[in-house]
Amino acid sequence: MASMKQYDFSKTAGKPIRCRAAVSRKPGEPLVIEEVIVAPPKAQEVRLKIICTSLCYSDITFWRMKEFPGCFPRILGHEAFGVVESVGEGVEELKEGDSVIPIFLPDCMDCVDCKSKKSNLCSKFPFQITPLMHRDDTSRFTTVEGETLHHFLYVSSFSEYTVVDVVNVTKIDPEIPPNKACLFSCGVSTGVGAAWKTADVEPGSTVVIFGLGSIGLAVAEGARLCGATRIIGVDINSDKFEIGKQFGITEFVNSKNCGDKPVSQVIIEMTNGGADYCFECVGMAKLVQEAFACCRKGWGKTIILGVDKQPEAQVCLNSYDVLLGRKTLTASLFGGLKPKTDVPILAKRYLNKELQLDKFVTHEVNFEDINKAFELLIQGKSLRCVIWMDK
Repeated sequence: MASMKQYDFSKTAGKPIRCRAAVSRKPGEPLVIEEVIVAPPKAQEVRLKIICTSLCYSDITFWRMKEFPGCFPRILGHEAFGVVESVGEGVEELKEGDSVIPIFLPDCMDCVDCKSKKSNLCSKFPFQITPLMHRDDTSRFTTVEGETLHHFLYVSSFSEYTVVDVVNVTKIDPEIPPNKACLFSCGVSTGVGAAWKTADVEPGSTVVIFGLGSIGLAVAEGARLCGATRIIGVDINSDKFEIGKQFGITEFVNSKNCGDKPVSQVIIEMTNGGADYCFECVGMAKLVQEAFACCRKGWGKTIILGVDKQPEAQVCLNSYDVLLGRKTLTASLFGGLKPKTDVPILAKRYLNKELQLDKFVTHEVNFEDINKAFELLIQGKSLRCVIWMDK
């Protein structure tokens, strides 16, 4: 059981807070720890004290971007665990001291889409890659000199305090250790949810996962929980097989070692006609085509999770194959999960020792060493590196 430290926020509520943040000032350059000013929350917003945050590859993708939606200076970070320091006007579902995780995908629980079981895409607060807050298109961050700092994915967790709209905050059981709870903010939920919610993987089925980074391994974990019999991992790094076994991977294909055959043909032969479910977790149009090619005719499903590094890239499919193959191709944002209702279910499964979460955390660093977390992920040495704000 985690023991949560008690905080006294009575002296800061309603006032600007001066704290440290890791600011990204130029594309691809090391983050700079600076003193910043975090404004009080406005209506329907909360200010969070970030306890720990973790690094996702999306942070690296936007950190490298030289053109919009990359923008600077910016406070990155979107996987985190925090405590509510204060709430803005009209906030009823959260209170000071609540244990929470910020989540990039809005969930207002009130619009037609949020009330529907068919979608997790809020129509009242559509997800956009914006550097500002939802309701007034302004920032809550400035430097001590008054320079505006941009937000990231509505979260900006590389700061000791941050302001987040209530539609992007989910309460989390305080019994879950902070360094595990933060993983529910993005990666693990995305992968597990893609198998559970988006694909609805059936017991006894065959699953193929392209890309065994943290998202792909989370898909494997989700497929394992759903009862898949064969979970085949595809990657260019054979070392990923041993890692993948911990999350349910049963077989492995190194796509560099397929000879003259496309990897899809290898998979078709291995599975006697194609897999029931294929997941693309890299973000490459060519791999989407390979995944679609090796999912089974008649009922095969291909799910796209990877964020393509080239947004203008196009997926090309033969129209006859689409018509005659009767396969399904779909995408999964945040695993198809509704943050405020589905994430607590995953949290409970973790507490019940069903969901393996601990093995995703391969490294932990102090806030001052946040650039080390970037190095580890870029070099492929970490799955998730947890960054502690004050430990």
